[in-house]
Amino acid sequence: MSGGYMAADGLKNRMIGFIGAGNMAEALIQGLTSSRTVDPQKIAASEPLADRRAYMEASYGIRVTEDNQALAKTADVLVLAVKPQVAAEVMSLVAAFTGPDKLVISIVAGLTTAAMQQALAADTRIVRTVPNTPVFVGEGMVAVADDGPALPEDYAVAEALFRPVARTALMPEKLMDAALGVSGSGPAYVFLMIEALADGGVKMGLPRPTALTLAAQTLLGAAKMCLESGKHPGELKDMVTSPAGTTIAALHRMETAGVRAALIDAVEAAARRAEELGRLA
Repeated sequence: MSGGYMAADGLKNRMIGFIGAGNMAEALIQGLTSSRTVDPQKIAASEPLADRRAYMEASYGIRVTEDNQALAKTADVLVLAVKPQVAAEVMSLVAAFTGPDKLVISIVAGLTTAAMQQALAADTRIVRTVPNTPVFVGEGMVAVADDGPALPEDYAVAEALFRPVARTALMPEKLMDAALGVSGSGPAYVFLMIEALADGGVKMGLPRPTALTLAAQTLLGAAKMCLESGKHPGELKDMVTSPAGTTIAALHRMETAGVRAALIDAVEAAARRAEELGRLA
């Protein structure tokens, strides 16, 4: 490709079209362009707002349009990145330009593969995904349903799309609601933990900015240890926990307060709600 861009496997010579240019789409486009994975001229986005189109074109050098159908006609890979409440309308507009030669990757919350199959042309290759908001800082997590109407190489395309900003995990679609409960909603649980830890620090005399930095960096570092060490989190926990020390006293208080059970309940509640929303869609 021109300009020194080295497309990842699966994205080479593909035109990638984003239907919707909101925050999540922007995070993916920013990752693809800043990592030099894809030439910006191989990326297009449709967006109804003129100011937003101008911003995306000026910021990333991509092609922009307000015409969803024109974008769908020319793209090899279509990324559905619209709000759930307009997904059905958008799919009806572009359905005529889908089919077996088109890969559709959805990042729309709650939009099932079955709903996409019903709305799009027969034999359209479809990959459903659930990304989370840390894609905005290049540390996202994306669940990818690997049992939909797509070719094996299509999942490599999806992985390449997300690689600059996230890790991916393949799973059957029946587990996507559970994944949403852990990682889709999960950043909110962590933000709550950071806030609570900082509140504890302030209670014990720390200035608020210092307490927030200590809390956030501690969670970041702990997560990195978990991912990179290969050790079970229980083993890592034990490494911090000295006999009769400060950490075991704190852990005892957390267990008494039911923190572990509350987090398990939170994941279950989010997953159950996702199931309910999927049935309503």
